Amino acid sequence: MKKIFITGGAGFIGSAFIHQILEESSDIEVINFDALTYAGNPENLKGLDETRHKFVKGDICDKDAVLNALPADAEAVFNFAAESHVDRSITSASEFVTTNVLGTQVLLDAARARNVKRFVHISTDEVMGSLPDESNLYFTELSPLKPNSPYAASKAAAEHFVRAARETFGLDTVITRCGNNYGPRQFPEKLIPLMIANAMNDEALPVYGDGRNVRDWIYVEDHARAIWLAFERGKSGEVYNIGARNEQFNIDVVKAILDLLGKPHSLIKFVADRLGHDRRYAIEAEKSETELGWKPQTDWEDGLRKTIRWYQENQDWVERIRNGAYRDYYKKMYGASLK
Repeated sequence: MKKIFITGGAGFIGSAFIHQILEESSDIEVINFDALTYAGNPENLKGLDETRHKFVKGDICDKDAVLNALPADAEAVFNFAAESHVDRSITSASEFVTTNVLGTQVLLDAARARNVKRFVHISTDEVMGSLPDESNLYFTELSPLKPNSPYAASKAAAEHFVRAARETFGLDTVITRCGNNYGPRQFPEKLIPLMIANAMNDEALPVYGDGRNVRDWIYVEDHARAIWLAFERGKSGEVYNIGARNEQFNIDVVKAILDLLGKPHSLIKFVADRLGHDRRYAIEAEKSETELGWKPQTDWEDGLRKTIRWYQENQDWVERIRNGAYRDYYKKMYGASLK
């Protein structure tokens, strides 16, 4: 069995990655290291082959815990663990610096100590800042890092430490950057699951500003497949942008969700814009397509339908989250009077 070490594997993208590789590869054993913070959910791991999936609760900032869990000569470390919500980073940035920067450095040190063969760092297109409205410009792997939010700044800093580990110590590293993910089991503070959950309950759908911010959406399983190919085929020290060439205005995403659920557009409520809100993300994924042999397999309409169907069939999962601490945060961000 090939052993791989995955951090943040109880989260949305990490758990999708684990489900996919265990289903598609019979010779992989996963050590899943996750602190189970607010967005890490053990329910995301249901149905996994327990003979090949070992869960370890731990914080990536805890050097001893990481070293104790990380096997020697693991095939790879996949670092999904991150504080990832921009709004939360605006409210308080310190947790983002701790987890995303310090935590990444702890993992890099541990990977060298355990002679890990490859370190795959999952980053974000947000490190490259914002593109002009209505332009023909796209993010490439050579785009300068110009983060505009504390979250994006922490992820950009993490990328620099990953690069430094390769340049200074010769660690075999690969960085992937992706656009906005959607799909099953996403924590309902992110745009699509938030809008689906509110619409199903006939609650107001809060849309920042004029709703004309553009995001490049990718179905989570397509992203997971690209990450695995970056591990298998990516060149050491390289960055790979992962995008589905699927730019959508936020307001059009919200309207599409309402239409698929048969709900009125009158549920939309425009709210004060996010501070420093990036206007447009768009990814040029040619490098991933040519060097990794990857292409997205799920188109936008089918992916959105599948996502909505999952939330309809798993409303108990949603409500267990929405009735907890998340509700206090939701009220703080969008106001208690939205209902």
